[in-house]
Amino acid sequence: MIPLAYYFILTLIFLFTLKLFLQTRRSKNIPPGPPYLPIIGNLHQLKDPLHRTLHRFSQRYGQIYSLRFGSRLAVVVSSLSAVQECFTKNDVVLANRPKLLIGKYLGYNHTSLLFSPYGDHWRNLRRITTAEVLSTNRLNDFVEMRKDEIMRLVQKLGLASYKGFVKVEMKTRLAELTFNTIMRMIAGKRYLGEDCELEINVEEANKFRKMIAEMVAIGGANHPADFLPFLKWFDFAGFENKVKDFYKRTDAFLQGLIDELREGKNAGDTMIGYLLSLRESQPQYFTDQLIKSLVLVMLIAGTDTASLTLEWAMSNLLNQPEVLKKAKKEIDTYIGLEERLINEADISKLPHLQNIITETMRLYPAAPLLVPHFSSDDCSIGGHDVPRGTMVLINAWTIHRDPQLWNDHLSFKPERFEKEGEAKKLITFGLGRRACPGAGLAQRTIGLTLALLIQCFEWKRVNDEEIDMTEGVGITLPKKIPLEAMCEACHPIINKVLCEGAIDN
Repeated sequence: MIPLAYYFILTLIFLFTLKLFLQTRRSKNIPPGPPYLPIIGNLHQLKDPLHRTLHRFSQRYGQIYSLRFGSRLAVVVSSLSAVQECFTKNDVVLANRPKLLIGKYLGYNHTSLLFSPYGDHWRNLRRITTAEVLSTNRLNDFVEMRKDEIMRLVQKLGLASYKGFVKVEMKTRLAELTFNTIMRMIAGKRYLGEDCELEINVEEANKFRKMIAEMVAIGGANHPADFLPFLKWFDFAGFENKVKDFYKRTDAFLQGLIDELREGKNAGDTMIGYLLSLRESQPQYFTDQLIKSLVLVMLIAGTDTASLTLEWAMSNLLNQPEVLKKAKKEIDTYIGLEERLINEADISKLPHLQNIITETMRLYPAAPLLVPHFSSDDCSIGGHDVPRGTMVLINAWTIHRDPQLWNDHLSFKPERFEKEGEAKKLITFGLGRRACPGAGLAQRTIGLTLALLIQCFEWKRVNDEEIDMTEGVGITLPKKIPLEAMCEACHPIINKVLCEGAIDN
């Protein structure tokens, strides 16, 4: 007698095959792709780092191809012209997100800016973010705070290296910088670093450090039940329970920030305080949940990406000291004989520095695969049919290294962007309606930090070997081996900064 479980499995295979057959009949020109297995599709072929696996598929099946993620059809786009088509002709159709488990919890049931479907609610969130929370005026309000945070890094490096070259580990320092910058803008608090002990409880800081690491890990993991719905009945690895637990802890932490700032005197100087002030005119819309969802998106999108870009930029400069020397000369020439440190307003006058950052973003985009899009209706991309309900993935990493777009495409050459229009070929921050609204903040933070690191210190490699540029694994693009370098304080004003204690603790 055949066990009932076999009938169950055979039924699932039949339904899966029928669905794919009907989908294929309805859309006869679906992009080509590799063969797939019943039930799981191509999931077994997805290896880390995912952007490189998808790149290899594109070399075999073309710049627009399809994969089967279990029961879902996915189309991967690795062509700039096709991406431009996606976010011009098809911008509204593709201005949606697939419903994934992390969106249910970390996206407050798919209502946050990052996970919400396209519609009135998302448009309101986008307007609030771009026109108010991250507007030019609001970013200008935080200029001194950002400078103070960067100067804390400069002072720490200066204290360590004013007597001569010392070895410094940069990954942790840069991560603390970018995270504290975001947290001070959001809530007026610093959470990471040795000098935080006087401001908050050490235990709270350690818990929050672990929470952020957990956030990155959860955000980079895919729940099999997202693609194989019947697995929701099992959850063998307890993944959903982990996400639920993380959501509860994160939500409680964010609620604590809101409650604290609701009663605080300086709440207006923070983004949470500003959002609370908007509640006075629209109390039903600006709920605690909406504010928490906006804050969480900023934490997810705005911390890891900036620090990693800085780490890649420094790594590239150490491997090409002539490029670093040119950047230092540019800064010294612009500042002239003035004994002052560079500031945000100066960055736009330093084209070579800007080209270094742009070239870093080309070769090492912080999000090598843009956040997935989802088709709300049938459409076509590059002459291929894309049915309604398809997940669309954009491989920015492949496009940024396309030899048809870039001369000497694998080399770090900032001077390539001296040619007008080259930067328009980048999609680092996405395109269309759902392009990243935090691009301005990221560029300001990265630009000033890199400029001060170059201006204030001499840098060299730890030994004669080049910096290892191997990529790590994650939803962002980390270095596999964290950057260590030799640094020595060199700018005359560093002594003044150290002696006068220019940084208030």
